[in-house]
Amino acid sequence: MTHTFLVEIGLEEIPAHVVTPSAQQFTERVSSFLKEQRLSFESIETFSTPRRLAIKVLNLADQQADIEEEAKGPARKIAQDAEGNWSKAAIGFSRGQGMTPDDIFFKELKSVEYAYVNKFIAGKKAFEILSDIKTVITAMIFPTMMRWGSNDFKFVRPLKWIIALLDDEVVPFNILDVRSGNITQGHRFLGKAVTIKNAAEYPEVLISEYVIADSQARKNLIVEQIKNLATKNDWRIIVDDDLLEEVNNLVEYPTVFAGEFEQKYLEIPDEVLITSMKDHQRFFYVQDEAGRLLPNFVSVRNGVSDNIDTVIAGNEKVLTARLEDAAFFFHEDQKNSIAAYVERLKKVMFHDKIGTTFEKMERVQLLSAILADYLGFDEESKSDLKRAAQIYKFDLVTGMVGEFSELQGVMGEKYALLMGEKPEVATAIREHYMPISAEGKLPQTAVGALLAVADKLDSIAAFFAAGMIPTGSNDPYALRRQAAGIARIVMDQDWSLSAVQLFGAVSKNAAANPKLYQKIIPADNTATEVTSFIVERIKKILEAEHYNFDVIETVTAETINGFKEMIAAAKVLKVHSVDEDFKETVEATTRVMRLAKKAELPADILLKPELFENDAEKIFSDKVTEVEKENFDNVEEVFQTLRKMRVVINNYFDETMVMVKDMNVRNNRLQQLSLYAAFAYKLGDLTKLNVK
Repeated sequence: MTHTFLVEIGLEEIPAHVVTPSAQQFTERVSSFLKEQRLSFESIETFSTPRRLAIKVLNLADQQADIEEEAKGPARKIAQDAEGNWSKAAIGFSRGQGMTPDDIFFKELKSVEYAYVNKFIAGKKAFEILSDIKTVITAMIFPTMMRWGSNDFKFVRPLKWIIALLDDEVVPFNILDVRSGNITQGHRFLGKAVTIKNAAEYPEVLISEYVIADSQARKNLIVEQIKNLATKNDWRIIVDDDLLEEVNNLVEYPTVFAGEFEQKYLEIPDEVLITSMKDHQRFFYVQDEAGRLLPNFVSVRNGVSDNIDTVIAGNEKVLTARLEDAAFFFHEDQKNSIAAYVERLKKVMFHDKIGTTFEKMERVQLLSAILADYLGFDEESKSDLKRAAQIYKFDLVTGMVGEFSELQGVMGEKYALLMGEKPEVATAIREHYMPISAEGKLPQTAVGALLAVADKLDSIAAFFAAGMIPTGSNDPYALRRQAAGIARIVMDQDWSLSAVQLFGAVSKNAAANPKLYQKIIPADNTATEVTSFIVERIKKILEAEHYNFDVIETVTAETINGFKEMIAAAKVLKVHSVDEDFKETVEATTRVMRLAKKAELPADILLKPELFENDAEKIFSDKVTEVEKENFDNVEEVFQTLRKMRVVINNYFDETMVMVKDMNVRNNRLQQLSLYAAFAYKLGDLTKLNVK
């Protein structure tokens, strides 16, 4: 015999972005609870609206599964004394299992006898257990939690009702003064209270009360209505998945409608109109077949189509007010020059411990020039980069960005073009914010990409120098995201840049322009901290691609190696790890590396061939010289060279004792090994690689 079990939590309206994850959390917690209680079931259906979270368990077992198992206790020598009397340990063990010492028997395990009892626990009826579902509800956690009345209990929103039904029988429990029952509430304005006579009736019984509790069914209805509207009007209605999810979690009974705004507002940039509609009003925007924005919008009402004209008029009025503001700012902003806006940035603090936004731009301008030299930018690109870096934050003090902060960078590009800047400069202004999320779009132009890297690098270095370093999950200035952005951009652009080079550019800039860094003088350990922080993002990228821990530690150990070389080295090591000679190649190389690490040689020491004492030493030296002269295009070539050198290295160690008493000979040999180790480090620190 199986049952249907229903739990519905009725609440004040939940924030839209919390609804779906809360419903998923509820389902997962109920599933775990039932499994822990040994109550088998077929499946769990999940339901959610802004006012309710619900689950329906199908084919739930009538009672718990019985437990029949052998419980293991102490070893015999502990359970009994020499005369066979039961010890306190044996008595305590049996009592803990609900039995007596007379139930104990012994079994041998790995040549040792242990006490056992046959444990049997009869399963309880499901109804007896399900009242504990209360603990599942009260254990739920949310991004924001509330208390109400004089209670200490916290939840996402105040509880209004609870349904708990096993088929047609109420499972009794209460949370605060809300007792479980079988009465739910319909739509706040269109529905009424309704009794759920049997759990199997849910959610169909709610439809007559204007509630579609199945979120996917609700979403499908919205999409279907939007498609019908688009077909009727020959429109392209842009249905953004995130916006659709949000709108779906704002309504219980959706009705799609269309509104319009005056044609004159189309002179405002599309991005402003779309932001006004989508982000501020949760409207879907409309295009014609050619992709041109139309003076129309689509929204979703929480209810039926009665008096829809009044609803449309109200939404049009709200949108028009916002567009009127946008039009005003758009025209007013163009009355000032870019130079005037840049001047205002001298009074805008980036951070009180770091300085103004204008000072940041000055640092980034010089820093980006250093990086452009590293990368061999041509003169035209350097000129575009310089101009972009001089002005790239100017839109922060425009009226439009003050009102629509989401448009920073976007309006910078628009205004720059309107005010006569080159397209390359304007594009870089927009792209310097990229990526704005972990998987966000990357800059497509080299100038925009380098400006983005320089801006993010300056922020990281400045906050670290000011002592504001992320700890644990605390990262208020999103420095981890910016470091990840640097890594992704550098790799996407196929630039050979390393973390050491990047911070080296900062150090060079600070040394040449001390006034710009007077508030953020890098400490002695800042270089190590920043380079490690950036390389940590490379580790995360490799972890996401499922590389082994030892491979990741190997290729990222040398922060002087470029990001793309680190990624390439990981691929090479993974590919060749199955080769027959891989282990021998790595072991030969790491033997050199380990000895080279012990070398404490003067910086100006030179190799002295006259100190060689055998042919193997000379051959090794000649091969190392050849390697140093080679211009390797990729790390695959480096690995193949290590493979070829394996025999030479083994012969060298067969014939040569490195750590001899004669310090001149010893240092000469350590210098040989250090030269070869420096080459091998192009793949990373292979001593960290596990080849056992």
